[in-house]
Amino acid sequence: MEHGFWHEKWEENEIGFHQPKPHPQLVRYLPELKLAPGARVFLPLCGKTLDIHWLLAEGFEVIGAELSELAITQLFEELGVEPEITETDRLKLYAANKITIFVGDIFALTADDLGPIDAIYDRAALVALPDDMRAAYAKHLPIITGTAPQLLISFDYDQSVMPGPPFSVPETSVRAFYDETYAITRLASAPVKGGLKGFCPAEEGVWLLKA
Repeated sequence: MEHGFWHEKWEENEIGFHQPKPHPQLVRYLPELKLAPGARVFLPLCGKTLDIHWLLAEGFEVIGAELSELAITQLFEELGVEPEITETDRLKLYAANKITIFVGDIFALTADDLGPIDAIYDRAALVALPDDMRAAYAKHLPIITGTAPQLLISFDYDQSVMPGPPFSVPETSVRAFYDETYAITRLASAPVKGGLKGFCPAEEGVWLLKA
């Protein structure tokens, strides 16, 4: 997916993927990661998700990566926090107490940039990327996070009915991407109420990935 596609979505406020409350599967299944208080949780392609608000309120430190700077300026406005903004030749960094967001191409992000990561919460990254980028992302993510355990949310549906994103990432794909790196446990699978985007029948899967 070209960068311009996502920039345009944010500029036109076409952000149906942005949910009005924390994801219930995050709230229900984050304890499966057995995180210590104050653990550092990485959210790839985070947007301005309210999951960030919830994680901060639960006492976690949030590290995010997002292509759209507009999304991140809106995030900090909605948090009511003034970030410190710095810039490198690769990325722009928005930081405040307990929250750090890297703005730019996630493939430019390194392990040294991130520092130690205790867990990954991927609700919107793997499913946002087309096939070629998805495979590259699935290789990149464990490298930059030190193979941190992961709570992953995916969708399984007939891709001919809806072109995506979010894209269909069935169990076979989850395992193809991550079997060599993680032990994979499916925590839940249930139909998406009302269909994906309100019309496309789909199953939502929740996965626990541990090295």
